[in-house]
Amino acid sequence: MTFKIHKIEDWQEVVNQILPKLEHNLLLLKGNLGAGKTTFTQFLLKNLGSTDEVSSPTYAIVNEYRTPKGNVFHFDLYRMKSVGEVYDIGMDEYLDNAFLCIIEWPEIYEEELQALPHHTMTIENTGDLREVFFS
Repeated sequence: MTFKIHKIEDWQEVVNQILPKLEHNLLLLKGNLGAGKTTFTQFLLKNLGSTDEVSSPTYAIVNEYRTPKGNVFHFDLYRMKSVGEVYDIGMDEYLDNAFLCIIEWPEIYEEELQALPHHTMTIENTGDLREVFFS
């Protein structure tokens, strides 16, 4: 699926289309700084019924949100230097105990995640608009 984002409100239509297609509890979010990964997550969590304030987990590494369907863990692996650091935060336990895990900057851990059923969303910031690719 491909989407074009011209304004912030367009994220709602992306969520409307993607939410029914989320079959797996793992969503990898790729995109450069400022592409809209956290903005998408804010819209997604609101639509999942969370009333929690959604923010970037850049410094915390993981944020936890409550939804009526279960806990959602939102990761930012940007500052991770090795796969060992990802294991050290207990990633396997999060993956086993979440309704949904959203991982920004998954590249450092992506090889390990390939064996797990997951979705990937790539956001390309092309200046005036953002292109979103979901699979």
